[in-house]
This record gives sequence, structure tokens and C-alpha cells, in this order.
Amino acid sequence: VGPLMDEARDAHAELARSIARFEPVTMIAAPADADDAVERCGGGVDVVAIPIDDSWFRDSGPIYVRDGHERIALDFTFNSWGEKFAPWGDDDAVASRWAAHAGHPTRRLPFVFEGGSISVDGAGTGITTMQCLLHPNRNPTLTQREIEQRVCAALGLEVLLWLPYGLALDDDTDGHVDNVACFAEPGVLVMQGCDDASEADWLRMNVNRRVADGALDARGEPIRVVEVPVLPFVERDGVRAPVPYLNYYVGNGFVVVPTVGHPADDDMIAIIAAQYPGRETFGLEIGGILAVGGG
Repeated sequence: VGPLMDEARDAHAELARSIARFEPVTMIAAPADADDAVERCGGGVDVVAIPIDDSWFRDSGPIYVRDGHERIALDFTFNSWGEKFAPWGDDDAVASRWAAHAGHPTRRLPFVFEGGSISVDGAGTGITTMQCLLHPNRNPTLTQREIEQRVCAALGLEVLLWLPYGLALDDDTDGHVDNVACFAEPGVLVMQGCDDASEADWLRMNVNRRVADGALDARGEPIRVVEVPVLPFVERDGVRAPVPYLNYYVGNGFVVVPTVGHPADDDMIAIIAAQYPGRETFGLEIGGILAVGGG
């Protein structure tokens, strides 16, 4: 709110412009904010006016799958990460509204699920966290097995690997996997570590790594873990927050990694870059995005 919101909008626009150097970018903005978004993002970013409550389309937007030759936008139920931030009606509707605008066929699924709670390898294996998907504020009447069956059926997965933990301070999303693990390719899982034994995440990330390392994927092959060992923390406006390098974005010809000026930034970016040969990998300061609770 106030100056923090202004800073956050600038940071979102900077990220959009950075991505637009490599691939087309569409920015969704609430109708009242669309002109401002156009001005901040510049001519290289398309802006579409669609009602939204919050800014995290990774979570509330559609997840795309292929059914034969048809690409389908899956529209899961969105309840604002366990009914945390009211209102969320427009965010629950944004997946279908975007798909209608883009002319994409849509499939509505009556199951609470967010994009940040899943990473997939493109070959039948997915990974999530128990902390998030088993939280009673999402789908409290379903067992772990029932949730797994629904996720696998929706996304075409054969294996779903369950990590116990997200980050200790990730209260907003209840431990999304996008902060702690990402498949670089089938058989290779990049994972966030924590090098400070005084932090709660030191144990949590250690346990996660040992759960994943050597687990069998959908091909029956053991997964190899590549650890990004440093987890930066920052304090903004009296709130301490982790800034995981793992919340990076892989695009066409590039990888953009969130940074906050930690001394280990270059080394950690180099570890990530080595998993994506042929792509330009770079860091982007995300202080303004942190100001409104995101990564």
C-alpha cells in the first residue's frame, strides 16, 4: 500500500521488461490500473485489463496441459492460499477470464490448487510439499492419496514426489514448492539449501534433500539433486523474509533468478546456470516485489 505498492509495481514492470527481451509478455492489470501498467512496462509488453484481487498469476492463473494435439487451460479453484486475503473472487475467476480472452479451451476443476505448489519434469514426474497440499485450509476432506490421484490425473503425471517442507517463514502460501525445488530436466532436481545451522530451514532443507535424492521418477530412474546451498534473508519494514534463489523463472533462452544483493549471488546463479546450458542466466533484484509479500 502507498509507497510500497508503487515500488512493487515498478519491480513487476522491470521483471516484465527483462523477460520481454527474450519472449512475448502479457501483463494482466485491473481495469483501473491498466493505463498505469502500460506506462510502467513500456511498449514491449502487452497489457490486458482483467479484474484481479492480487498479483500472483503463477498461483491463480491456468496451468496448461496437452490433451492430444489440443492445449487446455486448467482452471483450478483458488481460495487465496487458504482464505487468507479477502476478497479473492476475481482471482478465482482470472484463469477462465484470461483463457477466454486468449481463445484457449478451459477445463474447470473443483479442487483447490495453486501453480506455485507444483513443479514437473515434463516426463511424468511432479514434486510438491506436504506442508502446502495437506494443509487443512485447502482440501480438508481429501486424504493424501486422493489429492495425489487428482493432481496426477489433472496434470498427466505418473509419479508425485512429496517433500515434507516448504520454507519455515512461508506463511502466506503454506510452503509452496516453487521456493525449494525445481526440475531442470528429467532426473535432475535443483533444490534450495540453507547453510546457517541456526535457521529453522537448515533442518527442513536438509530433510527435503534426503527425501528427494535417489527417489525414483516416472521413468524408474533415480533423481539426482543439485543443491543451491545458500538461503538469503532480508528484513523489510520489520518483517524478516527468506529470498530463495529457487524461485527463479525459466523462459525461452534465459533464466532469471531473484536476488537481494547477497555476497553469494554470483556463485549461486552459476550453480543454477550450469543446469540450463544454452540459456542466459542472470539475477534481478526483487526488493520491490518483497514489499508486497512475493518472490
